[in-house]
Amino acid sequence: LTTGSAGTIACGDYLKKRWPASKIAASEALQCPTLLMNGFGAHRIEGIGDKHVPWIHNVKNTDMVIAIDDEASMNLIRLFNEPVGAEYLVSQGVPSELVCQLPLLGISGVANLLSAIKFAKYYELTEKDVVAAVATDSMDLYGSRLEELRETEGPYREIDAAVDYNRYLLGESVDNMLELSYHDRKRIHNLKYYTWVEQQGRSYEEIQAQWYDDDYWTGIPANVDRIDALIDAFNRKVGLLV
Repeated sequence: LTTGSAGTIACGDYLKKRWPASKIAASEALQCPTLLMNGFGAHRIEGIGDKHVPWIHNVKNTDMVIAIDDEASMNLIRLFNEPVGAEYLVSQGVPSELVCQLPLLGISGVANLLSAIKFAKYYELTEKDVVAAVATDSMDLYGSRLEELRETEGPYREIDAAVDYNRYLLGESVDNMLELSYHDRKRIHNLKYYTWVEQQGRSYEEIQAQWYDDDYWTGIPANVDRIDALIDAFNRKVGLLV
């Protein structure tokens, strides 16, 4: 899963607790490879974190980092949403019922799909294995991005659909991936210090607890009711709830 402030990747912590042999992969934009190589940069995968490690990311429980080229996500949103793209996918044997649902994947949702493909190829998974990803957004949020692509790239043609299908779906490779060792994970975790302790006022003791205290992350679900109450109180204060 791509990472950000929502903490969706924590669903992997739950799955790993239920099935300890599970693996968690965090993904990000190749153009801003903060987790992969302490990198930075601009990218077009909207809705994900960049240039920092989210405070709520349990890095110690993460097994792999995957970087996704934003060019792949941007081209695939056209394949999945342009009528010519839908027709091409059906011609390649993709069930029309599935093609009709592809607009449920927004830009970061497509990045999650590509991460799942790379993960499956890296571990040479088969039909006996299960890969889970999340459709974190839909194209309802990105209609303007499609219009921009039409203006800059021109009409979407069948040859464009064929190229995108073969290059970015069938041709997705296992490059720009890192299977994390203990020290790889600690290196990523340590990046939190500069953003969250020095700049945002989090304590040294808490960032250490995230790494060394076995109860730190498992204790959070026990506070769900209290957290929900705080969310409801905030929503009432800003007028979202009455």
